[in-house]
Amino acid sequence: EIVVTTNILGDVVTELVGDQATVTTLMKPGADPHSFSLSAQEAAAIENADFVVSNGLGLEEGVARHLGQVDAAGIPHFVASDAFEPLAYTEGDAEGMDDPHFWTDPARMSAVVDALADRLAVDVEGMDVAALETAVADYSGQLGELDSWMQAQFDTIPADSNILVTNHHVFGYLAERFGFTVVGTVIPGGTTLAAPSAADFAELSADITDAGVSTIFADSSSPDDLAKALANEAGIEVRVEPLFTESLTPAGGGAETYLEMMRANTQRITAGLARTSE
Repeated sequence: EIVVTTNILGDVVTELVGDQATVTTLMKPGADPHSFSLSAQEAAAIENADFVVSNGLGLEEGVARHLGQVDAAGIPHFVASDAFEPLAYTEGDAEGMDDPHFWTDPARMSAVVDALADRLAVDVEGMDVAALETAVADYSGQLGELDSWMQAQFDTIPADSNILVTNHHVFGYLAERFGFTVVGTVIPGGTTLAAPSAADFAELSADITDAGVSTIFADSSSPDDLAKALANEAGIEVRVEPLFTESLTPAGGGAETYLEMMRANTQRITAGLARTSE
């Protein structure tokens, strides 16, 4: 019994273990990892698991207490963010704190897969290591292909249009990996639970006007009212384009798997920023 906190990691774990284990994902499709909480049944599942996988760096705020109980009970617990060097937020209330949104960089996801595979082989009793190694090699190959494809797509964006404005800080890792500049965010923090002040709003409005930004990217699972209000505040025509940033979608939603989510976002970012140069 493997229990995973977020649905992005749940998809990855399932790809690696196949039918060798039962994988239970706590976060429902379309949910916000910063605010989802557990039912009594889900709490019992995580506290009776054989192996637990979580994101770390404070992402799963609503289940932190349960993860503490997992560690206290000595249940094997893999924290994905232990597998890479985290970036720090550079502005807002979270400035200086570690950014948990590593999955926007497929190279860091690949590092997580390698570290996770090592733990699965050791900590999950009865795991067929040869089968696990085959699955890891296959999935790592797909991550490498994704990384190369994303770079090729982003290379079509004019250099002066590689500017991102999002509804909250979620693309720091993608920006570092692929050479984007993050002008700012509508919500000045690392969590969707924060809120902008009037001064934040005015400052970002001025910044996107100066940069000539024509597309703001908002999370598809979060209301985009703030992004639309910012577009109006800036006094220029600004599109609000939805992205799949912190959660996979239900079947038919366009981002049922991590790989599908990353490809969809890449296409939307590329199309949105191409319009900036027109």
